Amino acid sequence: MSRRPKSQTRLHSAPPPFAETLLDSLVGTGNIDKAAIFNAEGTSVWASSAGFTVAPAEIKEVIESYADKSDVKKVQSQGFHIAGEKYVALKADDKSLYGKKGKEGVVIVKTLQAILVSHYPETVQPGSATNTVEQLGDYLISVGY
Repeated sequence: MSRRPKSQTRLHSAPPPFAETLLDSLVGTGNIDKAAIFNAEGTSVWASSAGFTVAPAEIKEVIESYADKSDVKKVQSQGFHIAGEKYVALKADDKSLYGKKGKEGVVIVKTLQAILVSHYPETVQPGSATNTVEQLGDYLISVGY
């Protein structure tokens, strides 16, 4: 019996069977009020909260922000859109994109094979929302997603 080294990650082409459960868990924390999970290319929605629609052009902005290696990324100077709303970028790196609009915001985290797009309402502290999404992202990375 051969074992695959831990450094080799098996890529999954289909949504994980637990995508809806992950989404429910994310929203169930109370730190996130709506969310969507996409594949890493942004071409397929694995799960989404009812009424939370991220348009193809919007997820394309997110994908482009991850590919942008400039000192000041385009999203940092121009902002970005999620579910029809414009957000000011607070953080934009290879893994995370945080945006704020008034007292509400979005936390977007890229894993090996997924992009978690989440929204928190003005009643939630940004730090609580970011910790929730970042922890789920780290878990997904640890299990190969």
